[in-house]
Amino acid sequence: MATKRMTSGFSDQVMGLVKSLRTDAPDCVASGVVDMSTGMLLSYETVENHPPEVLDLLAGATLDLFQGRTVVMIEDVFKERRGMASDNHFFQEILVNSENLTHLFVRMNEQQDVVAVVVCRKSVNVGMLFAQVRRVVKEYSL
Repeated sequence: MATKRMTSGFSDQVMGLVKSLRTDAPDCVASGVVDMSTGMLLSYETVENHPPEVLDLLAGATLDLFQGRTVVMIEDVFKERRGMASDNHFFQEILVNSENLTHLFVRMNEQQDVVAVVVCRKSVNVGMLFAQVRRVVKEYSL
């Protein structure tokens, strides 16, 4: 099965990643993949219908979290102080708790501009959420 993923196209890999996140992450109500270089939500699955404008805003919000102006400035200061010349970003995972939900954003290992997003019920075991999402992300390694 892993061989099939490696030979399939990027679009198929993204859809497979979204489906695996949706089924493997505990208490998951939605999953998606955001391409921050284009500002697009590439694929998503959800148990509820959401207004299209909310889904469109998800990509922008993800970009702000990981690569907003102030975040990039902080990264640049640390890179300069540490003498680093890498294009890699420091923020790899971000957990956000809202009133009723837990949102986990995880950068893909290979493509730093691609972020997996998982939304779960607030009652989720956060340790299990991180473990499962990290496992799936590593398996797909886009």
